[in-house]
Amino acid sequence: MKIKSSALVFTVLLAISAAAQPTSHFDGQTWWNHIKFLADDKLEGRDTGSRGEREAQKYAVEQLQRAGAEPAGVNGFYQPVKFVSRQIVEKDCSLTLIRRNRDKDKREPLTLGEDAIIGTRIMPAPDVEAPLVFAGYGLKVPENNYDDFAGIDVRGKIIVILAGSPSEIPGALASHYQTAAERWKVLRAAGAVGIVSLINPASMDIPWSRIALNRAHPTMDLDYPEFNETEGEKLAVIVNPASAEKFLAGSGHTFEEIAALGKDRKPLPHFPLAVSLAAKTRVEVTKIESANLVAKLPGSDPALKDEYVVLSAHLDHIGIGEPINGDRIYNGAMDNGSGSALVLDMAASFQKNPERLRRSILLVLVTGEEKGLLGSKYFAAHPTVAPRSIVADVNVDMFLPIVPLKLLTVFGLDESDLGNRAREVAQTIGVRIQPDPEPVRNVFIRSDQYSFILRGVPSVMMSVAPEPGTPEVKIFKDWLTQRYHAPSDDVDQPVDLAAAAKYEEIVRALLINIANGDHRPKWKPDSFFRRYAEPVKIAQ
Repeated sequence: MKIKSSALVFTVLLAISAAAQPTSHFDGQTWWNHIKFLADDKLEGRDTGSRGEREAQKYAVEQLQRAGAEPAGVNGFYQPVKFVSRQIVEKDCSLTLIRRNRDKDKREPLTLGEDAIIGTRIMPAPDVEAPLVFAGYGLKVPENNYDDFAGIDVRGKIIVILAGSPSEIPGALASHYQTAAERWKVLRAAGAVGIVSLINPASMDIPWSRIALNRAHPTMDLDYPEFNETEGEKLAVIVNPASAEKFLAGSGHTFEEIAALGKDRKPLPHFPLAVSLAAKTRVEVTKIESANLVAKLPGSDPALKDEYVVLSAHLDHIGIGEPINGDRIYNGAMDNGSGSALVLDMAASFQKNPERLRRSILLVLVTGEEKGLLGSKYFAAHPTVAPRSIVADVNVDMFLPIVPLKLLTVFGLDESDLGNRAREVAQTIGVRIQPDPEPVRNVFIRSDQYSFILRGVPSVMMSVAPEPGTPEVKIFKDWLTQRYHAPSDDVDQPVDLAAAAKYEEIVRALLINIANGDHRPKWKPDSFFRRYAEPVKIAQ
């Protein structure tokens, strides 16, 4: 009798324990199956506007239809987007440092690819020659009374900067002012003609050899006048840290000194350089068309169903490039097959396990992220729903489930109450939350949530994080060095499917939290980005 009683108690406890466990909506495998298709060599790396990207879009539409999601684009699921593509003709280009003296100028040619790269995110002028001045981090941040241009004359000059920011400026704010658009606003007003960026070795995700490898790969911009954010900028150059000393020689400062200060985000000096820079460029321009994909999971609340929670991810990657170890296809499995697969998996999960959603969920797979957040920039400016009806964006980009998920980085954690909601959701399944641990890498402005933020929409992006002080840190560092924007970001890499499934659970729960909340998400009173939110009537 005693044995039977114990067995009964055990059975009851087991039932209670099972009831206490959260429902599992994901197994990681269906997510991985989507990636296997999206990152297959047949899709040739899904470059913006390419055949491979169109195949990925076709597959995504089929999966969304199968999951019962409603089309919410302009043409069914599609929102067409036009681009201008720029490809540098390097054989007709040159960079030369010029040292002035009384008798004869000394000209030092730079080797393109080895010493520096001419950027084509802007349209460079055919011929430029101007003096150089070192302007620290090249930032002006009124909120912190910080101005790298105070007391120096940049009119008619090319400024040289170290990529990064001083520690006195909060990471998200520093990232915002490092964007091309914000930086050029200041420089254009001051009369500068171009920018030379010295890469901070402390924040290099990719070794210079790989950065230079695909320098001739076309860049793109949106083909609409309203998005011309760098008008008047004649030259943009990125310098190999190993060659940075050539720019500083004769100035009384060394790159070793500057880089050491930048590593610790300390203040930098400002000084004229002893050289001018001459550039000759030729760029071929073509027109490209692609599309964002937009689908809807409709809400049910009569008062709230016309408000939208966006789940966004970019479907594009960088296509076919220069070979590494004989492989030319940059498959983009984690970047961002992982986020696109999650969006498709999420749609299927809501079909299989329906939730009564008060607000609608908008699933947005954007194009052109690798070209500068272009697809999301277009969608955020021209959404396929009423602009002020978008209450939040949860962006999913390269969340790297390559170790067990115990710690989650939330980019934008302290900017809006979405951070509080993400922490609450994660804690229910035993996952800790942290803010951006490496603000110098500028992740906050390097993915599609930033396009929504600039339109006043509270947004977050989340990523699996390594436990500090463990071998996991090296795993992540090695991944960035060896696989980020390389052909080896393919399906032949180790992935933790349980971590992916747990991450998906967090995203799903966060979407439901936002969709069913009585109040739409709000910027925190002290958030810099609150200024972009126009007053809206909040449904009660």
